[in-house]
Amino acid sequence: MGRIREHIIFTGRVQGVGFRFKTNYLAKHYGVTGWVQNNYDGTVEAQFQGREEELDRIIQSLQQDPYISIDWITRKRIVLETEEHGFCVKY
Repeated sequence: MGRIREHIIFTGRVQGVGFRFKTNYLAKHYGVTGWVQNNYDGTVEAQFQGREEELDRIIQSLQQDPYISIDWITRKRIVLETEEHGFCVKY
């Protein structure tokens, strides 16, 4: 199966709980590229690029974290960025 890219918004208790740190760790573990950042409205926004199963595993791991409480996830498939070669936390 090929690579996909998704734009994702996480809503809930997702700031101040190590969400971006864990997302960065998981993305690098699964070889997913993209970025993650906090938004001013209390949500966390991310773009993940990789195999769909890898993206699903990252989200599942975040949902199982005892400090993170995700109430809602908005996922939208977007165009691949072929020149992207890593994952970063945006500030």
